[in-house]
Amino acid sequence: MDSGLIGKVEKAHRYAEERDRFTFNELTVHVRGDNDAHDVTLRDGEWSCGCEYFSHHRVCAHSMALERLLDGMVPISTPTAAAP
Repeated sequence: MDSGLIGKVEKAHRYAEERDRFTFNELTVHVRGDNDAHDVTLRDGEWSCGCEYFSHHRVCAHSMALERLLDGMVPISTPTAAAP
C-alpha cells in the first residue's frame, strides 16, 4: 500500500470516529421488520416510511430504529397529527 493511501485510510478512520462530521440530507434504507420489509426515506429533514403505522402517526418503529442507529447524524422525528 502506498503512503498516500495509508494516510487516507488513517484519515477515514478518524473521520468515522467523529460522528458530528456527518449529516445525512437524503437517504433510503430497506428495513426488514418482523412482519414485512419497508423502505424508509429521509429527504429534506423529513422521514417517510411505507408502513401503515407511519401513514397515520408520521413516525414508526422503522424510522425510530434508523434515528437510533444514526444517532446525531439525522433529525429526530417529532410525531404530529396524521396527514389528511
